[in-house]
Amino acid sequence: MKPVIHPKAFLSRKRNVKRGLVARTRILQALEKQDSNIRGITELSGLKYNVVGYHMRLLEAEQVVGRKGDKKPYVWGLTGAGQQRLVNSSEQ
Repeated sequence: MKPVIHPKAFLSRKRNVKRGLVARTRILQALEKQDSNIRGITELSGLKYNVVGYHMRLLEAEQVVGRKGDKKPYVWGLTGAGQQRLVNSSEQ
């Protein structure tokens, strides 16, 4: 059975391989439930800490996610641009 890939998991600046798409989908699904730091995202997504950190940097470069606040550990959340891409892709 083919996994369902989140529309915002696709990157324009990087090759979209299946493992990366699946990992980013799990991260985005976790962030749709609640804004969280990387440790919280690892717990919600079931991914390893370093995998989440890597994909968060990629998603941040694409402006799908953003850091909220200046204090570490950073709390991450979906950006308006990322949410708008989701709305546009679901309308098609």
